[in-house]
Amino acid sequence: MPRSNRPRRAVSGRTGSGRTGAGRSGAGKPAGQGAKGGPQPELDLERARSGFARRERAPDGEWMVRPITASRAEKSYICPGCFTAVPPGVAHLVVWSQDHIFGEAAGLAERRHWHSNCWTSRSYRYR
Repeated sequence: MPRSNRPRRAVSGRTGSGRTGAGRSGAGKPAGQGAKGGPQPELDLERARSGFARRERAPDGEWMVRPITASRAEKSYICPGCFTAVPPGVAHLVVWSQDHIFGEAAGLAERRHWHSNCWTSRSYRYR
């Protein structure tokens, strides 16, 4: 269904669409102030770009998968898929078990760093 191009109706004394910022509760506050007047933490853009953990279901269980950008990859790891190094500066995935037998904390403690291709082409066969 197409969107309507008509202007919105005025609500309790406001005119127009109300998108100018006038009348908002936080419009007169200086930059860096939160809704309650306290300081807001600085936004880490690199962390925001790197992505959030997503849940994946597979025959071998439920997994949390978080992408790591090349600029945030600072250490060397061994990929459990191909048993070769994931060197610093290479984008990869951090994977941990969501349904670990000893709980989520144990699954997070046993997280592993995978090459993206190794994770997507892993075998679900039980050995």
